[in-house]
Amino acid sequence: MNFPRLCDFDHKNKRVLVRCDFDVPLKDGVVENDSRIKECLPTIKYLLEHSASVILMGHIGRPGGKVVEELKMAPVREKLTQLLGSASFTLMENLRFDPGEESNDPEFAKKLASLGDFYVNEAFATSHREHASIVGVPKLLPHAAGFHFAAEVENLTKAIKNPKKPLVLVIGGAKLETKLPFVLEFAKKADFVLVGGTLIKKESQENPPNVLFATLTNDGFDIEEESIKKFSDIIKTAGTIIWSGPMGKYEEERWSAGTKEVAQAVAECPGFKLVGGGDTIVALKKFNLLDKMDYVSTGGGAMLEYLATGSLPGLKALTD
Repeated sequence: MNFPRLCDFDHKNKRVLVRCDFDVPLKDGVVENDSRIKECLPTIKYLLEHSASVILMGHIGRPGGKVVEELKMAPVREKLTQLLGSASFTLMENLRFDPGEESNDPEFAKKLASLGDFYVNEAFATSHREHASIVGVPKLLPHAAGFHFAAEVENLTKAIKNPKKPLVLVIGGAKLETKLPFVLEFAKKADFVLVGGTLIKKESQENPPNVLFATLTNDGFDIEEESIKKFSDIIKTAGTIIWSGPMGKYEEERWSAGTKEVAQAVAECPGFKLVGGGDTIVALKKFNLLDKMDYVSTGGGAMLEYLATGSLPGLKALTD
């Protein structure tokens, strides 16, 4: 995959705008999980070591184009200060406080671009969105992919280009509008597509025979034992397994069986195991299985879109 890399440019005395993935969970005004912030650190440190002025930008949540006190970036700034020590950086306020971000307003993109001499995309998980900071700014500035962004593209390409067969996709969670369009797309490539979570509610008679929908429990918060067994048996035969999205409301013990047992089956699979998405990662941590995976992507919707189509709006903006 050819796209401009960070190391291809001289950043000395340049103002570098870095679009980061700072959409982290907050609790009582404190960052609850800093893994996404840590993914950005190698790029930030590299730029600082090469005498760049670093301006970081990102978003938290869905404020809908207005200022929401609980979604301000102060907790992220505090966490970055802890992680970077005495390093000097600038962190902009939540980009989604301005409606121009999500509408990809050219004027908002120009306003952002005017703050820097160079642009770096280090927000793979948001790069399936045609937002101003993802696709607008790179049209206006020299640009490159950050280290984590590049690693995501390289590892996902490996998983889908010549996968060891059988190729099995497990897809669950919510976000129907993001994930469902890829079920039929993956059915063309995968040997099995196993569907759980609330996506089950959109099952139709038109699905190919290799797309299997789980049966929900009566309360609708988990998948039935029969489906768990069927999914686990298929997963254990996979040469390559891709998983995004829990099977049910795994946060509560009484509804955790589907996600836990599917996670265990993935962990025991001898094939290449690629997982992604915030809820999937949290679930694997809860069940102490994250270290059993071969590659963990920070992207959920972005990971699925790249695997299904081979591109993303954010990646296309770097290569055009």
